[in-house]
Amino acid sequence: MLTSVVRAGAVAGLLLAVCACESGNGPAVAPSDGAGTETRPSPRPSRSAAAAPRVPKGTLASFVVFDRGTGRTLLSHRPREVFRSASVVKILIALDHLERNGLRAADRPLLQAMLRSSDDKAATAFWKRGGQGEIVRRAARRLGLTEAAPPPADKPGFWGYTALSAGDLVKTYRYLLDRAPRGHRDFVMGQLRRATRCGTDRFDQSFGIPRALPRPWAVKQGWSGFGLRPAEPCRAAAASGASFRNVDLGIGRPVLHTTGVVGGDDRRIVVVLTLHPAGTSFRTATARLTALTREVHRAAG
Repeated sequence: MLTSVVRAGAVAGLLLAVCACESGNGPAVAPSDGAGTETRPSPRPSRSAAAAPRVPKGTLASFVVFDRGTGRTLLSHRPREVFRSASVVKILIALDHLERNGLRAADRPLLQAMLRSSDDKAATAFWKRGGQGEIVRRAARRLGLTEAAPPPADKPGFWGYTALSAGDLVKTYRYLLDRAPRGHRDFVMGQLRRATRCGTDRFDQSFGIPRALPRPWAVKQGWSGFGLRPAEPCRAAAASGASFRNVDLGIGRPVLHTTGVVGGDDRRIVVVLTLHPAGTSFRTATARLTALTREVHRAAG
C-alpha cells in the first residue's frame, strides 16, 4: 500500500464533487507507475488473443486472477492501479481489529454485519476504534502491501477513500488464507462465504463473482458513488504505511469492485476493480462488472 509512484492529480478540486454512497466512502482510480499495465495471461500457446477480456469503453479496470495451488498469476491487467477502496477496505479493518483485540463476543455481531452485509456503521465504529488511517498503515506493514494508503488528510473518517490496488488485494487474501492466525482466518472467511444478497444500505451486492461464477465462493464487494439509496432497492432480506499520496481517486465517478476466492479449496483469488463514467447507474455498472468478471475468469483458463 505504500511505495508506488502515482501521478499527482487534482484531488482537491475533485473532492468538491464527491457523492459517496457508503458512509465513509469515496470513489476511485489513479494511474500508478505503469507497472503491469497490459493484460498478461500466463503463457499458454492454446489461448488466442480473442480470449482477452474486453473492458467497456469509458471504464477503467484492473484485475488479477491468482492460483494458490501453483503460486502463479494466471491473468493480470493494471495490477498496481490505485482505486478508491469503497467497502473492500472492511477486510483490512476486520483483520486489524482481530490482530489487536482478538475475537471478542461483544464485537462479533458488528464484525459479522460489516463483513457479510457491508454494514457501514459497523465499519465506522471499528475505524474510529483502530485510529482511522493507522489501520491502513499497520496493514501495509503486516501484509507487505505496496500501493495502499490512508484516506486524504482532510477526510480522515472516510474509510472508503483508502487507496488500494488489485495487487494489494491479492496479497490481502493470500495473507488471510495462508498466514493469518487460524481463528482469524476461519472467522473472516466464514463471513465472506455467507455474504448476503443485500447490503444493509439496500444495495444489491450480488454482482461480479456471485453472479458470474458458480459456488463455492467467498466475497467482499465494494461500491461507491451511486447515491445514498439505490434506485432499485434490493429485495432479499439482509442479515442482521505511509502517509496519503496525492493520487487521483476518481472522486465524482462511481466505483464498483468484486473480490474474493473461488473454488472448494479456495484455490483461486479473483479481484476485479472498476471506475465508471460519471452518471453511470448502479444497474449498468453491475451488469458491466459481472460480464467483465465472467470474461476474466474464462480468460484465466
